[in-house]
Amino acid sequence: MRWERHWRARGAAAIAGRPDVAAISVPLIAAALLLGLIVALIRAAKRSRSAVAGEDGASGDERVRAHGLALRDRLSRTLFGPALSQAVWRRLMACPVGEGLVGEFHRDFCGHGLIRTPDGVKLCDIHDGGCGTGEAIANWDSEAIFVAFFAAQSDFSCNGWDASEPVFATADEWYRNNQRLTREKLLAFADRTPAS
Repeated sequence: MRWERHWRARGAAAIAGRPDVAAISVPLIAAALLLGLIVALIRAAKRSRSAVAGEDGASGDERVRAHGLALRDRLSRTLFGPALSQAVWRRLMACPVGEGLVGEFHRDFCGHGLIRTPDGVKLCDIHDGGCGTGEAIANWDSEAIFVAFFAAQSDFSCNGWDASEPVFATADEWYRNNQRLTREKLLAFADRTPAS
């Protein structure tokens, strides 16, 4: 106990002879934290710039283009054929005018759809889950013409990549591969039972 009191007394005397430790250490700790925060913000800004430019230095547009090409290369070039095309036409003819194949249901642009019209079927842009449709991109007024056209299409052509197909072809990178018609959507629509 005595020994303990002796060291406490010496320690208190040593601290008493120094300037206030808290007055010096608190600003130093605050400065170190501030410096660490500045370094972290600079690193985050560099990571953000590299994410936009890509690790390989590619710009955002170049990365979008590369992603579009990767998607294009995965699209099937197998033609839809006459059986599927005929099933889609007949299913569309069972729909009320103004309704049809709407593949996506959400706000804003929903891709391409096939809508029953008084004269047949139109291919058009769909907006807001089918609540709005754009002007006709193409119209078909007979089963034979519709079936002949869609029998010769594929996921690749419907997604805008086949330059020889003027109905679907586009150089607009936003519009290509953007919620377009596919075999999967056509099959799902053709197999759906019409509402009574």
